Amino acid sequence: MNPLTSSYARARAASVLCLLVLSFAPRAAAQQAARQATLPPEKVRQIEALVAAEMSKQKIPGLTVAVASDRRVRWSAGFGLQDIENYVAARASTVYRLGSVSKPITAVAVMQLFERGRIDLDAPVQKYCPAFPEKQWPVTTRQLLGHLSGIRHYKSDEEFNSTRFYASVTEGLSMFKDDPLLFEPGTKYGYSTHGYSVLGCVVEGASGQKFADYVSENVFKPASMEHARVDSVADIIPNRAQGYRITDKGVLTNSPLADNSYKVPGGGFVSTAEDLARFAVALQTDRLLKRETLELMFTPQKLKDGKATNYGLGWNVAKRPTSERAIGHSGAQQRVSTFLHMQPDQGLAVVIMSNLEGARLGDLAQKIGDVVLR
Repeated sequence: MNPLTSSYARARAASVLCLLVLSFAPRAAAQQAARQATLPPEKVRQIEALVAAEMSKQKIPGLTVAVASDRRVRWSAGFGLQDIENYVAARASTVYRLGSVSKPITAVAVMQLFERGRIDLDAPVQKYCPAFPEKQWPVTTRQLLGHLSGIRHYKSDEEFNSTRFYASVTEGLSMFKDDPLLFEPGTKYGYSTHGYSVLGCVVEGASGQKFADYVSENVFKPASMEHARVDSVADIIPNRAQGYRITDKGVLTNSPLADNSYKVPGGGFVSTAEDLARFAVALQTDRLLKRETLELMFTPQKLKDGKATNYGLGWNVAKRPTSERAIGHSGAQQRVSTFLHMQPDQGLAVVIMSNLEGARLGDLAQKIGDVVLR
């Protein structure tokens, strides 16, 4: 057989297999979803239909949803496959990378220390993180939380796809700490995962603990997040989802290897969807922060010229067309796409975690929320 013809045949066969898996997996998972339902059965059926349609549309291999209403976790379920090669179904217990949904967790840690008088949000960050050099302008913790610091984001695909292991938060700063700021802090909004790495260093300096230890004791434990932890490519993590991407030619492939140890505070945690819903509930029931502190986090930050951004302290902030506040965060990295949607005034949280890079989950989260609140 002609080698080119052979390659084409293999690619086409892989695409056909992928479509077969995607067509059967959502229906196979529906039975699992029903077993844990505490939402009314009709709402569960509506959610399942929304999920199945979106998975088919975007060719998502595996996906897990968790829902909280009345400030209680009500329902969670997996759909499709968390591991296509071994035909392992996605479950409520499937563990995914959080991506940038790690940032609200880090922000909560910072604001806890602010409540305790351990952090001055408007002091230069070197007060708590001397490992980050002084720049041409001072940078504050508040500016880091709101992406107003001028610290750069990823400079290249090579950097984003780093496979190097960094042994500590401070060591991870070496990737960017000597670069100049891109703009005067407070004058522009510039999303920066590296800025959140500096916040991890701030937490360590203010608390006297390693960042991961502080978060585990002060965020994960009180929120009953039993499966949340730092991501590790070396560790055995039960029920971890495999990750996939779709090429420009429409072929589903495995995600590339990436080690997130350089950016744990901004994108280096793993969790189940249900644990992330528990995090949302813990926030809405004042178990992690005082109500006034949470409202401060949910308030859009302003630039020096008075213009408001759409980002608070660790959270995207928006208004629904029906005027409800929508607070949340998305995550996107190798192996995953994630979304945490909250309407705190209605006691709602919807978490969606999928193992397809580039999946668009925000609209689905809001549609599921609308079903729950109807």
